[in-house]
Amino acid sequence: MPTPKLTNEIITAAIEGFEAQKTRIDGQIAELRALLTGGPAESAAAPEATKHRRRKMSAAGRKAIAEAQRKRWAAKKAADGAAPEAVSKPKRRLSAAGRKAIIAATKKRWALKRAEAAKAE
Repeated sequence: MPTPKLTNEIITAAIEGFEAQKTRIDGQIAELRALLTGGPAESAAAPEATKHRRRKMSAAGRKAIAEAQRKRWAAKKAADGAAPEAVSKPKRRLSAAGRKAIIAATKKRWALKRAEAAKAE
């Protein structure tokens, strides 16, 4: 019977499985020790968080991504530069006659409101 080949993925998975078993066993040992001494159950070995390995990118891959991004930026800048600038409208001002009309209308509204309030009393 031929022996199976051990690839890096298989070895890595085996290591992770054994580490999980070790953590579980350490926790069970700590519980048993706590039963002997009557103290709280604290594990001697703190469970370590699994570390994710960062993916490596080749220098050529980084360069290709950078060039593509520069190309996108250049296209966007060219599109923004070609757009005509919006001409801002002059700020609108209230004339003296318009202001007097607003004041007169406001005084009339308040006079009516006061008259209704006096009538209600």
